[in-house]
Amino acid sequence: MSEKLFVVRKNIKKKKPTFTRQDSHKKKRVGKKWRRPKGLQSKMRLGFKGYKKSIKIGYGSPRAVKGLESNGLRGVKVCSVLDMAALDPSKDGAIIASSVGIRKKVGILKEAKQKKIKIINIKDSEKFLKEVEELFKKKKEKKEEKVKEKKKKKEEKEKKAIEKGKEEGKEEKKEEKETIESLAEKEDKKVEEKKELDKMLTKKET
Repeated sequence: MSEKLFVVRKNIKKKKPTFTRQDSHKKKRVGKKWRRPKGLQSKMRLGFKGYKKSIKIGYGSPRAVKGLESNGLRGVKVCSVLDMAALDPSKDGAIIASSVGIRKKVGILKEAKQKKIKIINIKDSEKFLKEVEELFKKKKEKKEEKVKEKKKKKEEKEKKAIEKGKEEGKEEKKEEKETIESLAEKEDKKVEEKKELDKMLTKKET
């Protein structure tokens, strides 16, 4: 019986038009969201031929299959693993919310596999899990490579700093040596000048 009703619903949906607000195709300020036509002389309200269709009972799905998915399950929105506990595998199918991240999605899929719950908005859950695992693996490898590069750069920087320090130390030593030598030369010059003055003075005395 339910299979026949699904076929009936499919045929109804094929004939069902898209219901839009009156004059939405004429005026931009009028949105496409459905509103019932209320004009006294509205041709759409009166159901004149050639005008847009209005919502009627006949366009609705059979009550027994209303809101059900094509596989006969009731779609329930799931945001975390905790939401899976309330689902019945024979009646309910999980629809993972679009706001859920990849890691949470993986947890939900694993829980669904364990409890044998159908995921409606993911066709092949095993394929999806494999792709995610590969993605995580690649990310991990990239992260490790970045860490290695950072470590290498740090080591090179430290090596350069040590070499620079050594060179600076050598230069400082050289400068110290030069200053010592220059001071020694100055002292020698002073001694020689003093000797010459003493000579001059002794000559004058004689």
